[in-house]
Amino acid sequence: MKQTISFITLGVADLQRSRDFYRQLGWQESSASQDGVAFFAAGSVAFALFPRAELAEDANVPAAGSGFPGFSLAHNVESEAAVQALLDEAVAAGATLAQPAGKVFWGGFRGYFADPDGFLWEVCYNPFIPLDADGFIRLP
Repeated sequence: MKQTISFITLGVADLQRSRDFYRQLGWQESSASQDGVAFFAAGSVAFALFPRAELAEDANVPAAGSGFPGFSLAHNVESEAAVQALLDEAVAAGATLAQPAGKVFWGGFRGYFADPDGFLWEVCYNPFIPLDADGFIRLP
C-alpha cells in the first residue's frame, strides 16, 4: 500500500447542517459535490461529508455509535493567536469548544473544537514543524 491518504470522509447526521458549518469556516465546496455528498479540497487530501447511515451501509457496518470516535482531525496554524482566532470562529459557526486553547507540555499551543456531529478538530501551533508558504506541514 502506498503511504498516502486520498480522502477523509465524515459520516454526518445532517448533511446540509455540516455543509453550512464548514462553509461558515470559509471552506469552498468543490464543483464535484452532489446533492448527497460534499467535497472540499484540503491540500493534498480530499475532505468529504456523507450521510452517516449511508456511509455505514456502504462499508457494511452498523451506523449506531457515539462518543469518542477514536481519532481527531488537525489543522495547524502559524501562531498561538491564530489558534484562538480559529477556535472562536468555529464556535461562532456552531462548534462546541472541547478543549480551550493553551500551552502543551511539548512546547506547542493547541485547543480542540467538536463540529456539529462531534468530530474533534485540534487547532495547533507547532513551533517545531513550521508551515510552508502554502500553509502545509512538511515532515522531515
